[in-house]
Amino acid sequence: MPQLGVDFIGAIERSGLVGRGGAGFPVGTKWRAVAQRSGGRAVIVVNGAEGEPRSQKDRLLMTTRPHLVLDGAFIAARVLRARRVILYIGERHEKARHAMLRALHERTEPERGLVTLAAAPGRYVAGAETAAIHFLNEGIATPTTAPPLPFEQGVDRAPTLVQNVETLAHIALIARGGRPTSTLITLAGGVARPGVLEVELGTSIGDAVRQGGGVTEQPKAVLVGGYFGSWMEPAEAWKLPLDHRARLGCGVIGLLPASACPVCETAGIMRYLAAESSAQCGPCFFGLRALADACTRIADNRSDGRDLSRLNRWVDEVPGRGACRHPDGAVMFLSSALRVFASDFANHGSHDLRRAA
Repeated sequence: MPQLGVDFIGAIERSGLVGRGGAGFPVGTKWRAVAQRSGGRAVIVVNGAEGEPRSQKDRLLMTTRPHLVLDGAFIAARVLRARRVILYIGERHEKARHAMLRALHERTEPERGLVTLAAAPGRYVAGAETAAIHFLNEGIATPTTAPPLPFEQGVDRAPTLVQNVETLAHIALIARGGRPTSTLITLAGGVARPGVLEVELGTSIGDAVRQGGGVTEQPKAVLVGGYFGSWMEPAEAWKLPLDHRARLGCGVIGLLPASACPVCETAGIMRYLAAESSAQCGPCFFGLRALADACTRIADNRSDGRDLSRLNRWVDEVPGRGACRHPDGAVMFLSSALRVFASDFANHGSHDLRRAA
C-alpha cells in the first residue's frame, strides 16, 4: 500500500483517476491543490447528492459498499490533513443514508469524531460542488461561479475537497494497490435490465447494453451522460468506448425506443431543467424557460412556425452567459436533440404518445 501521506497523491496521479461525479476532472490535481493550502484545516465533502433523475449508481454504491466510500473519505482526510468530513447525501436517498450511518457506527471513535451529516436537497443542481458548499455554508443549494474556488476557500472558508462517492471508492482501491479499471453506469430506457452496471473502462456502449440484456426495442437514439449529456445516433453510440473521453457525465446511458416521440421527450426534459433553475440570472431563469416553452409548443402542435428557428438561434446565445453551468448543460442537451432529431422537430405531427415528465 502506498504511504498515505502527500506521496499518495502521486499514486492517484499515476493511476489516471478522474472524477466520477460528472466533470471528469483529474483527481490528483484536485487533491494537490487542497494539500498545498490545507494547513490542517481542510474539509472533505463526500458528495452523494445524486440529483440526476435517471442516475442510480451513487446511491447503490453507498447502500451496498458504504465502507469502501468511507475508506476513501478517511484516506482523503489523512492525506490532506482535514479536520472535518461531511457526508452530503441526497435527502431522498434514505437507504443509502441509513447504510452509510450504520457503517460509520462501525468505525473507530477518531474517525466518527470527524464526521457530520448533511441532507442534500432533492434538486438537480444540489450536487454541483459549489452548490454543496453554498448549502453547507448558507443553507442554499445554488451553484456559484465567483472566486474563491472550493480548494481555496470552501466550507467555513477552509480549503475544501468535494468528491463524488464513486471517486472515493476508487481512492480506497488505489490505496490497496489497485487501479481504476472500471466505472459504474446506469442503463435506462429501452433496455432489458435497466439499472446499475459496472463495466471495464473502454467497453463500448453496445457491449454494455448487451451486458444489460440487450434492447427491448430498436432505439431511435441514445442519451449519453444524462440530462446534461448529448443525444447520439445508435450506430455512433454503439461504438463509443466508456471512458473519461466519452463525456460520460453522471454515467447515465439512456435508450430512446423508436416508438417514443423524441420531440416530446426533449420537451419534457427541458421543462424539468427549466424548473430546476437556480433563478440567479436571466439566461437560466428566463432563457431556459423560453427554450422549454418553445419545445413544448412544437410538441403540442401549437407552434406559430417560428419556434424551431428560435430554438436554433437561442441555443447559440445562451451558453457562457449564466451565473453557473446549469444553462450551459441544458443547452448542450438541447443542441444535440436539434441535431439528431432535426427531421422530427421539423415535421412533428399530432400523436397520443405520453410526454416525458
